[in-house]
Amino acid sequence: MRGRNWPWPLEVLLALALGALQTLAYVDTSLWWLQLACIGLLAARASRAAPRGAAALGAAYGTAWVAAGTWWLYISMHRYGGLPAWMAAAAVLALAALLSLYLAAALAAFARWRSGRPLADALLFAAVWLLAELARGVLFTGFPWVAAGYAQLDGPLAAWAPWLGVYGIGALAAFAAALLALRPERTPLGWLRGVGLPVLVVLGPWLAGVPEFTRPTGTLAVTLLQGNIPQDEKFEATHQAAALEWHVQALGAASGDLVVAPETAIPFLPQQMPEGLWSGLEQRFGQGPTAALIGVPLGDERAGYTNSAAGFAAGQAPYRYDKQHLVPFGEFIPPLFRWFTELMNIPLGDFNRGPLLAPSFVVKGERVAPNICYEDLFGEELAARFRDAEGAPTLLANLSNIGWFGQTIAVTQHLNISRMRSLELQRTMLRATNTGATVAIDHHGVVTHALAPHTRGVLHASVRGRAGNTPFAAWASRFGLWPLFVLALVPLGWAARRGARP
Repeated sequence: MRGRNWPWPLEVLLALALGALQTLAYVDTSLWWLQLACIGLLAARASRAAPRGAAALGAAYGTAWVAAGTWWLYISMHRYGGLPAWMAAAAVLALAALLSLYLAAALAAFARWRSGRPLADALLFAAVWLLAELARGVLFTGFPWVAAGYAQLDGPLAAWAPWLGVYGIGALAAFAAALLALRPERTPLGWLRGVGLPVLVVLGPWLAGVPEFTRPTGTLAVTLLQGNIPQDEKFEATHQAAALEWHVQALGAASGDLVVAPETAIPFLPQQMPEGLWSGLEQRFGQGPTAALIGVPLGDERAGYTNSAAGFAAGQAPYRYDKQHLVPFGEFIPPLFRWFTELMNIPLGDFNRGPLLAPSFVVKGERVAPNICYEDLFGEELAARFRDAEGAPTLLANLSNIGWFGQTIAVTQHLNISRMRSLELQRTMLRATNTGATVAIDHHGVVTHALAPHTRGVLHASVRGRAGNTPFAAWASRFGLWPLFVLALVPLGWAARRGARP
């Protein structure tokens, strides 16, 4: 892309604006092209900068990207946690700035080792972009919210989901955007070689159609509960009785094959519940035609506590799933940060982690794999349960409570995250949430049944299980994200070996 260098403050302001603007594509995913435009402009400006300047552009873009995409963290810390407004805002900004360092390092490497050849530079840009996203998604327990691939959910690059997963989609988006933004050869043959053929490769699965890697199994009639309990009432003793009563009545009235209640739908340990309540639920679902999956904390002082889902079904022992990927500051306190959590008036806990390879909950022959809230951001961890293709889950179920974040874009973002998991694994995803989005999503990532967010209701749906593995499930279940790390290191290593651009 032609152009001249601007004064560095204007360059940084442009990067900030681009990073914030692309957030629109995470809410309205029909704007997938907007993200490509933002990334392309970033690549073009970084290609004209020295490594230090490119790092500044990456830091600005990354800070605005994460801050605009996760500003709702402010609500949990200020409205529900009681932090002063300035401190909550500063915490969100500090987190975004810290996470932007990955992209800053990536663009510094790009500026140092670019060759001036558009195709090679686009490959290098995609490689460093992928490494930055993988680092953000993995290091220090990972924070992959607003990973680039989610903005492509309803674009042509989504056809790569069952092959490469969300990070692979993000890398392809970076490659396509950079290739179109960097100056190509001007001859028709140059355009064909430098742009046309690579774009054709990127769009190949979309043009050819996505194969059905999985096959249908049985059908379940499911009931999903959405209690819409305000977060400031959920753990207040004066309001808990009414919330408990609604969930217990809704569970008791449920019919069909399976009823799912959201994360901490019952916010008491079984031993703290009114006498007979827990045993009554176990008896009702352990002997009747309907199975239940209920979000509830479990454990005791001696063994420790877990954020769990309890399952009851006729003819089998009570089922238990313990959340494996815990939320920093919410479910465990990172080292050296206890002082920060003590400033907030939020019921925090140091929970125990459950096993990564958790068994499924069997309902009418279907293997239902629960995950709790934040866990469905980690597709590679859900894929671990698909290592044995014959015993792999046939349905996924997400139990969530994101009432901490109010009526914000967090609800839509989390819905789109679940849709991406359905595409990656070609599985139906059930979502039972406190405030939304409570939905059923088919194996194509399409919402087939839904409740309006921030309302109380019961959703009935007929869903179909599926068996078989996608390519993503096959490789991610065995190797995690390592194949993508290796894939990114190849062009980066080649560029570094060739040496810095003179």
